[in-house]
Amino acid sequence: MFVSTGNKGFQMVFENGWTISVQFGYGNYCDNNHHPEGFDFAKKTEIVKSSDAEIAIWDKDGEWFDFGGDTIKGYCTADEVADWIEKVKNY
Repeated sequence: MFVSTGNKGFQMVFENGWTISVQFGYGNYCDNNHHPEGFDFAKKTEIVKSSDAEIAIWDKDGEWFDFGGDTIKGYCTADEVADWIEKVKNY
C-alpha cells in the first residue's frame, strides 16, 4: 500500500506489516527543513523537491525502529532511502 502525506512525502506499507515513511517537506530533517514559506510551502508548490529526506520505520503494532537512539533518520540520500526500503520489505 502507498500513502501520500500532504505533498511532502509518502509511506509504504509492506505485506510483512512494516511501514516506512519518507518525508522531505518543511519541518522534516531534509533540505526543506527551514524553507522560507514554512508549512505553506507544500500547499503552494505542485512538485516538492529535495536532495535528501528523513525516514521513519515502524511495525504492524506501531513499534518504531530505533536508528541508534532516535526513531527518525534525517538527511538520507535517495540511495540510502532505497536501501532502507529494501531492508524494510525483507524484515
